[in-house]
Amino acid sequence: MMNLEKILHNVKIEKAFNFRDLDVMGIALDSRKVQEGFIFVAQKGEETDGHKFIGKAIENGARAIVFEEDLDETVFDSDIIYIKVKKTTSALGTMASNFYNDPTKKLKLVGITGTNGKTTTVTLLFRLLQSMGIRCGLISTIENRINDTVIPTERTTPDVLTLHSLLAQMVEEKCEYAFMEVSSHAVVQQRIAGLSFAGAVFSNITLDHLDYHKTFSNYIKAKKKFFDDLPSKAFALSNIDDKNGKVMLQNTKAKKYYYSLSNASADFRAKVLDNSFEGLDIELNGKEIYSPLIGKFNAYNLLAIYSVAILLGLNKEEVLVNLSAMKSAPGRFDCYRLSTGAVAIVDYAHTPDALENVLKTINEINTRNKGKIFCVVGCGGDRDKSKRPIMASIGQKYANVLVITADNPRTEKIEDIIEDMKQGLKKDKPGKQHFCIPDRREAIKLACTLSQKNDIVLVAGKGHETYQEIENKKHHFDDKEEVLKY
Repeated sequence: MMNLEKILHNVKIEKAFNFRDLDVMGIALDSRKVQEGFIFVAQKGEETDGHKFIGKAIENGARAIVFEEDLDETVFDSDIIYIKVKKTTSALGTMASNFYNDPTKKLKLVGITGTNGKTTTVTLLFRLLQSMGIRCGLISTIENRINDTVIPTERTTPDVLTLHSLLAQMVEEKCEYAFMEVSSHAVVQQRIAGLSFAGAVFSNITLDHLDYHKTFSNYIKAKKKFFDDLPSKAFALSNIDDKNGKVMLQNTKAKKYYYSLSNASADFRAKVLDNSFEGLDIELNGKEIYSPLIGKFNAYNLLAIYSVAILLGLNKEEVLVNLSAMKSAPGRFDCYRLSTGAVAIVDYAHTPDALENVLKTINEINTRNKGKIFCVVGCGGDRDKSKRPIMASIGQKYANVLVITADNPRTEKIEDIIEDMKQGLKKDKPGKQHFCIPDRREAIKLACTLSQKNDIVLVAGKGHETYQEIENKKHHFDDKEEVLKY
């Protein structure tokens, strides 16, 4: 419970009606979650407009309404408090921070953004600090954690209220640090409003989410805004090997640092000494370690993790020792040995760049075995259609056998998605085969049973996900379970 005036501290109010002293029990964005004594914030979302549910919120016990759209003035005749602001999204960030006693002033929050590598980076940062006996929190695509307590997650970055609540719980549990994925959607929708970041990391940016951002330029701007808004006391760490690595930090007030596998002028550097299915032999700022993680893309992840740990002031030697024991996040290059003698890999790669990185790594390692490479991949429905032919083209380029199948078709017909993907295929490629199998279970079965000793089967796109979304319903489906049958 908190006084209304304290919750509204630093909120720019345009008008207020029936304003008076009020003890507030909670804040809600969803009218169905409103309880007696709550503030309801009428936010305009992507699919619904909270202004339409003000009446329902009041029925459920809301005693104050924060809104931005003009309302029929007759509603102000009631005893309900109405507060008009310019944008409810930005006001909500301030309100949430006030209500939860500004949790990011009491712990160090580090956000990681980029198209690929976010989940692995935040997960391993969390595990690294835990292994060093440091209490910390995690907010990721796979799960949220407060020390050893796992909290299920529904999206990469939670809504602003859930986020502040999670961080407040971390403070209560005496966490010193928190690591979170920051999606481009979250930046645009101001889900991170009211948070104070101690540091931010940019991993890379490639074609993705154009169904939402419309243009690649808008996508870059969304990522860049995260760094533009950082305070001067924070650090901003960027991958300078990405052509947009410097662009991201152009206007930041934070202290700038860069990491690289190829640029000698970077603050943090790495060199891959050996790369195999057993792991990476890697040099981090001149110190050699062995890691069970596989592939050049994981060399970037390890370097980013090491860089953040050093920027947070942790002991270098202790960081290196514990980092060498870190295993990958679930669904990220998970390897299994098939009964045929082949190796199967389950990976979340669902963007052109991620798929190409994984297949390049497989090809680099495969030069020793010279087996066939099978690639099972699909594309999500109701999402960016432009990447569909590109994904198929990449699969055909790097794999001997490409199996095009369903991912999460959502409300689209699987056959239509497959047809879009097929547009990226070239005819008469020697030594190449492709199959189109709409049923993902059957597609995985085909690749696994056709494989032989020394072959590699990549099942890409879903990674850690344990469902398949078809016609807006989630059905249990786990790539790992399917692979383990063979």
